[in-house]
Amino acid sequence: MKPSKKERQKWLVETIETNPFVTDEELAERFSVSVQTIRLDRMELAIPELRERIKTVAEKHVDNTVKSLPMNEVIGEVIDLHLDESAISLFEVQEEHVFTRNSIARGHHLFAQANSLAVAVIDDELALTVRAGIHFTRPVKAGERVIAKAKVRSSKKNSNRTIVDVESFVGGELAFKGEFEMYRSSE
Repeated sequence: MKPSKKERQKWLVETIETNPFVTDEELAERFSVSVQTIRLDRMELAIPELRERIKTVAEKHVDNTVKSLPMNEVIGEVIDLHLDESAISLFEVQEEHVFTRNSIARGHHLFAQANSLAVAVIDDELALTVRAGIHFTRPVKAGERVIAKAKVRSSKKNSNRTIVDVESFVGGELAFKGEFEMYRSSE
């Protein structure tokens, strides 16, 4: 039996509260309704579209100012940032980011998202990538969203080096991982 509109809308609110990055298409599939029905439900419930939800989450969770580079130079949208601890960014793969013959994202875009996030998480005026060990684990296609999560793992004693691990996911599936050794001007 199909749930009532009231039940569906209740589940819709709960789902978006749990995962504000869920798309209308994913919601439509989950609730077995059309994308238009989801959009109408969101409008009726005054739930903003995905782009606005992302901005709201970013405003709430990015309370530290990136010191190592201008925020507009981070590839993807930073949605969570705790300097010298962790950071998260979201990158939506568009047609201009993929190979035309197979719609698979060019690797340098995934690397750029991860590397710029590793730079951004460093609490220093100067942060440069010394070395990176990277591994692509799944192709990423046009239209997919890549969520990169950076975690500062360690700083080498008596050194201006910090290790940042970055894992990038598409729909919960690992697509890229990297270990970035970062130079910083001070500890």
